[in-house]
Amino acid sequence: MAKSTADSKITRLHRIEGQVRGIAQMVADDRYCMDILHQVQAVKAALAKVESQLLKDHAACCVSEAIASGDAAEQREKFDELVDLFEKVKR
Repeated sequence: MAKSTADSKITRLHRIEGQVRGIAQMVADDRYCMDILHQVQAVKAALAKVESQLLKDHAACCVSEAIASGDAAEQREKFDELVDLFEKVKR
């Protein structure tokens, strides 16, 4: 993973971390449930963006390297990783 893309993901994750702390404070302050739920949805969406970028990076780097290698076992391993991930996402 390139340094700048890693930095970008770390920045996003720190922002999400702050959002989660904010949600905890909202709960502690007994804020209106709908306001809290809106913030939870925002965190979920932000995490989904990070997840999507990580998946794209994995496909662009690890999976493409396995394909280029011509190593059938390595190709199968990367394919199985992706299938396992998609199965987990469906749950």
